[in-house]
Amino acid sequence: MDAIFSRVSTRQFEDKPVERGLIIKILRAAMAAPSAKNQQAWEFWVIEDKDIIIKLSQVTPYTTPAKNASVVIVPCYRTNNLAVPEMVQIDMAIATENILLEAETLGLGAVMLGIAPFEARMKAVEEILHLPENFRAFTIIPVGYPKSKRVQEDRYEPSKVHMI
Repeated sequence: MDAIFSRVSTRQFEDKPVERGLIIKILRAAMAAPSAKNQQAWEFWVIEDKDIIIKLSQVTPYTTPAKNASVVIVPCYRTNNLAVPEMVQIDMAIATENILLEAETLGLGAVMLGIAPFEARMKAVEEILHLPENFRAFTIIPVGYPKSKRVQEDRYEPSKVHMI
């Protein structure tokens, strides 16, 4: 639970590579997520190539934090052979949250940069990564060692809880 209450979005990273073992731990956490009818439609593109990272950072005005990350994870989902296609983006959001929480647990920083459901953004990422035709880009997640760490604010608001 500590990661839930300490995780913040990290947009500035040290110029330091993320060890491959830590990336694998993050991906294991992503794939531990539940999915509708256990469809597990996800695959993960892990980008360390700086030229590709720069291209990804230019997809929208909001993806610029990717440019200074040493690694970027792009969760993608397949569009064929889905048991419940209507739930695939929810499944991807859960896997993405697991990535963010595991990065925090490992002493790394990360941020989810929105791509889906915006068609133009998704297509731009898919073209940069040369995704197979049956895959859609879901989000861009820069990962790295944070330049600084801030404290998460307490967002609990009792007035938003309705007990019946």
